[in-house]
Amino acid sequence: MRVKFAKRYSYLAILFGISSSVLTIKWLQAQLWEVPALPRVTVEQSSSGMTAKVGEESLAIFICRPSVIHFVATPSTKPMPTTQPWMLDEKESCPGAKFVFSQSAENAVVTTDKLKIELSLKWGSIKYGTVQGQELLRERNAIPRTYDPGELNGERIFQVEDRFASDATQAFYGLGQHQSGLFNYRGATVELAQNNTDVAIPLLLSSKGYALMWNTASLTYVDNRFPLELNLSALAGQSVDYYFLYGPEMDELIHQYRGLTGHTPLLPGWAYGLFQSKDRYISQDEILGIAHRYREEHIPLDTIVQDWYWWKTEGDPIFNANFPDVPGELDRLHDEHVHAMISVWGLFDAKSENYRELTAHHFDVPGAHVYDATNSEARDFYWNKLVDKLFAQGWDAFWLDSAEPEEYWPHLGDAILRNKRIAIGNGAQYTNIFPFMHTLGIQQHWRAATDRKRVFLLTRSAFLGQQRVGATVWSGDVYSTYWGLKHQVAAGLNFALSGYPYWTTDIGGYWQPYERPPNDPQFQELYTRWFEYGVFCPIFRTHGHRAQNELWTYDKVKPILIAYDKLRYRLLPYIYSLAWRVTSDDYTIQRPLIMDWREDSKTHDISDEFMFGPALLVSPVLEQDASHRRVYLPESPVWYDFWSGASFEGSRDFEAEAPLDRIPVYVRAGSILPLGPEIEYSGEKPAGPIELRIYTGADGSFEFYQDSGEGYDYEKGAHSIIPMRWSQSTKTLTIGARKGQYPEMPPRVDFNIVWVSLGHGSGSGRVLNPDKIIPYVGKEVSFRQP
Repeated sequence: MRVKFAKRYSYLAILFGISSSVLTIKWLQAQLWEVPALPRVTVEQSSSGMTAKVGEESLAIFICRPSVIHFVATPSTKPMPTTQPWMLDEKESCPGAKFVFSQSAENAVVTTDKLKIELSLKWGSIKYGTVQGQELLRERNAIPRTYDPGELNGERIFQVEDRFASDATQAFYGLGQHQSGLFNYRGATVELAQNNTDVAIPLLLSSKGYALMWNTASLTYVDNRFPLELNLSALAGQSVDYYFLYGPEMDELIHQYRGLTGHTPLLPGWAYGLFQSKDRYISQDEILGIAHRYREEHIPLDTIVQDWYWWKTEGDPIFNANFPDVPGELDRLHDEHVHAMISVWGLFDAKSENYRELTAHHFDVPGAHVYDATNSEARDFYWNKLVDKLFAQGWDAFWLDSAEPEEYWPHLGDAILRNKRIAIGNGAQYTNIFPFMHTLGIQQHWRAATDRKRVFLLTRSAFLGQQRVGATVWSGDVYSTYWGLKHQVAAGLNFALSGYPYWTTDIGGYWQPYERPPNDPQFQELYTRWFEYGVFCPIFRTHGHRAQNELWTYDKVKPILIAYDKLRYRLLPYIYSLAWRVTSDDYTIQRPLIMDWREDSKTHDISDEFMFGPALLVSPVLEQDASHRRVYLPESPVWYDFWSGASFEGSRDFEAEAPLDRIPVYVRAGSILPLGPEIEYSGEKPAGPIELRIYTGADGSFEFYQDSGEGYDYEKGAHSIIPMRWSQSTKTLTIGARKGQYPEMPPRVDFNIVWVSLGHGSGSGRVLNPDKIIPYVGKEVSFRQP
């Protein structure tokens, strides 16, 4: 028994790279079987890092930044060239950084200011660690990388795999959006292949403070079924290609990722308000009537959505008879300060004029009735022949449904490009690329047409780099059940950790699992809980496959819905300021708790709470008939109940009250929370004072951002920032001198200051007796708490 254990232990030591110094007893050095001859490893320093040969395999390590390493390994010295349009230009994505190269009998080492990268000269495996000596990630010693040759779509290609060893403590996140309900992927396998409700973004974040960006668009598996192993494999490729990123904090990891693939533009101001949608509005009169009723009832609304089947023939920009005057319809909506978004697909009806022209020019994906978004001429065609025709009518946004893409029959979208030939190359190698190229093409044409109107696109799928397009992703056609709601919360949090800041769901879900009318009490309860959660998503949107879906449809809960809609609009100054941080600082608005408390292991598996910006901890209610829910408050000197102003200690679990009209929300000590006046649409004027709620107990700061809400002049400096600081030790609030200006900037901002306490400054309503009123004109002012 002892001998068998010794042999097995030694084998694991070889397999997972355990140091031989740990095995001090000689008999533990026995092997289960003989290790075959290992390939010869040679290494050289390069101008950007180091290169090596491991037998026939060639590998290169590029030092992009002190915390960003690019690793490429190929089975031969002459790999096929690969196009990666999701990456920024190399001068921007990988500018290089200083490093030191050294070599011993055992290892070749490259050291930056942050990282130490070691290549084993015995095994040919790589190990990443910090310069302080913390090991972060290592390849397994026995055959760290594999290349299985084969033929796909008539081309010789490899199935590639990199085989890492993961330790016993870390958790894994990101990878896009998936419907398993998992938040921490530890012990699981995740397939990355575009499909309705399933979004493939090959960015994996670890609680140890590093990330791997698997740099391929091929169908991929991330396999941690055996928790000691972390295997990444791509169905088709010419190389093992990934970026290793080090934070250690997750905000820094996302910053590094966006430095590689692109930063996120600011959305139009109206995009942070309510989107009203359903499947579907069947006529121009219905759309106008719905929008007008919102205004008549003074229910806040910014956008109404025209879903599919507005067309005579899908793929042609010609409306059916129910829409006799589209430009006139849009003018009337705009007169009521309502924006309009229309659904446009990448799928074409074979009877459409555009489809016939598309196929004549070979701009299509063979056998799918979908235009080939990887072909620049096809992207031009799609804009010129379809989208631009609609844009010229006055539509404010485009809903790019079916962006995986789906094929015309059997009308499914499960990684359909993997067996196709497309313009960019072998579909097996570019299976997941369509949503990025699709949205990029429209964004580029839009920006070329005008800089007076910011891009807003809604789509169902995403890939690396797509955050730079200005597209929002919704979670797809999900079930209208508590199961569906609960799974969206975990899916959205991992999506945020995939470097993509703008995400939403169909509030209420899309598919009814069984027939029930909107006045069904159980569905109205579910809709309310989903709506409450939706208020605290980056984009706020109601949609579903229902005959009616407006707020007054849900008569039993209508007052609750309107109250939360009004809360969203009061939060717009806070949300828009955070949106600026997304653009300027690579910030993330909807934040899993692990983002701010990474070293608190309790946060590693919390999939049903999140921070909404730096101030608000949100705990959605995800069970039917619930009146309470368990809440964890991480470390903070004080937490405040948003609804009552009551204070709580941090680092504790407790049972929170959650009646139907209450989603548990807690505010972190040190928060400065700006709340606007009650308005019916974003940018409504004249606006009232900004209420500044101060939550004492810790130092805090906030940057209050303003601009015109439209156009791209903000990129040229046309915006203002008002810095705010709260000092706990001196009990002093400082509103700093305003930085910047823009033509529409109000000369004065009135701030109503409220120091929150039990029963004072609580709930969603305006505080009628603020502690201090400040007519701010741009100069620094300071004052102490009374």
